[in-house]
Amino acid sequence: MLRKIVLVALITSVLPVAALAASSSSGTAFNAWGPRVGFSTGPDQFIIGAQLNFNEMAPSIAFVPNIDFGFGDNVTTINLNGDLHYMFNLRNSVWHPYLGAGVGITFSNFSDNVGGGSSTDVGGSVIGGVTAPTKRGSKFFSELKLGLGDIADFKLLVGWNFPM
Repeated sequence: MLRKIVLVALITSVLPVAALAASSSSGTAFNAWGPRVGFSTGPDQFIIGAQLNFNEMAPSIAFVPNIDFGFGDNVTTINLNGDLHYMFNLRNSVWHPYLGAGVGITFSNFSDNVGGGSSTDVGGSVIGGVTAPTKRGSKFFSELKLGLGDIADFKLLVGWNFPM
């Protein structure tokens, strides 16, 4: 499990560097970042994490890689996700709903009555959410993720995106 944690920490530390390198070579980069919190079922956990936003990868499409740490239900999880969001623009509204899909890998460390163990699982998700601007220039979001495969069945998250 220690090797997996080191691998995740390494990948997480490389993402911002890769994003900055992409910005200097192609003129595009992540334009927002922020924290996320929430809960999941299957396993029942409290979740805390962070994301980067690469808006306008294509018209109305954002790439949102994120990392979540889950605690509870005798399981500790680390989730690496790559999500795509299609942003809808509503006339005369500051609210921006989105639909999307993602793929993810989950590293789990669990304990039960007979001992414990670890596992690595891959799955996908269907995503629905909404963003709204705040008074300080950031954006608040609320998101629902339905898991497909061997990842959390359901996640409800809220968070903020701070502009770069």
